[in-house]
Amino acid sequence: MSSELSPTLALAFELIARPSVTPDDQNCQQILAQRLAKQGFTNEFMRFAEVDNLWSIRGSQGPVLCFAGHTDVVPTGPIEQWETAPFSPVIDEKGMLRGRGAADMKGSIASMLVAIERFVADYPNHNGQIALLITSDEEGPAIHGTKAVVEKLRERQQKMDWCIVGEPSSSNTLGDIVKNGRRGSLGAHLIIKGKQGHVAYPQLARNPIHLALQALAELSQTHWDDGNAFFPPTSLQISNINGGTGATNVIPGELHIDFNLRFSTENTAETLKRKILAIFDKYALDYKIAWNLSGEPFLTKPGALLNAISQSIKQVTGIETQASTSGGTSDGRFIATLGAQVVELGPLNATIHQTNEQVRAEDLNLLSDIYYYTLVRLLAC
Repeated sequence: MSSELSPTLALAFELIARPSVTPDDQNCQQILAQRLAKQGFTNEFMRFAEVDNLWSIRGSQGPVLCFAGHTDVVPTGPIEQWETAPFSPVIDEKGMLRGRGAADMKGSIASMLVAIERFVADYPNHNGQIALLITSDEEGPAIHGTKAVVEKLRERQQKMDWCIVGEPSSSNTLGDIVKNGRRGSLGAHLIIKGKQGHVAYPQLARNPIHLALQALAELSQTHWDDGNAFFPPTSLQISNINGGTGATNVIPGELHIDFNLRFSTENTAETLKRKILAIFDKYALDYKIAWNLSGEPFLTKPGALLNAISQSIKQVTGIETQASTSGGTSDGRFIATLGAQVVELGPLNATIHQTNEQVRAEDLNLLSDIYYYTLVRLLAC
């Protein structure tokens, strides 16, 4: 069937057929590197721990436009709940490409590579540099993937001006949403210490649940900021509370609490930490806290990259795109630390991480066109 497919869909089929459950790349990056080498790209494989990463670049001077993505996918879940085999891509009678990674995000990677090949063929002496940063650790811990590659690039003072991440950003139709930033994510595991004892003798114990109630109420009701024109207000959610031995007559000795803040550019992780610790200290709690900063917020304001991609979406689809900072984190948070303008554009996200993951096949062809015209607007001679 692949002989009947467009170049973008043929590559998408080839990538989806490889069961690259995070962090196993299953040689997807080798396929990409071989094709890039034919276009004059210099490939560098960066393996950190069990994670494969590919940094590939063409050109040696001028502004750098990077495409970023991941070849790893989440596990399939129960195979029996799939209508078609997750790693046997098919296009059904409704024109939907089915398979794990179709939306998140092997479809985008195929669209990127074909757009690049087309652009290099049309503009072999293009301005600036084109790069790809591909990892197999986006769906996992995200420690040895893009984050590690970015640190290596920072050490060698590799510049990056613009970056397009192929995350599935679209909501109702291709290109209706472009992510031009993301909120920061600060998590914490809190242990409030008390003293275990018998419920009949509370004077001999200290109940950490009782001690924590006022502090947790204030924590959940605190107004952190008002957000701004690009971000909603910072929010905090308590996700887990665990205390007690399971016995009804024992006062627990510790209370364990997990919470997370999704925060705007009106705050930083450090300002939030100080505010939170002040609440715990106010109530004289005996506590330990372990922080997990997944990423600071980043924002790409209207400029060259956002203008180019918006105009390309309009040219290909006829719609006016909307810039948004909604949603969770992505690898864009690491890339933005290099000073690059970062946007995310990919297919519809309706079925990501679900059984029967699928995208409209024609959307991947259109997405490749959008990437191509963005390249033209930024790097054509």
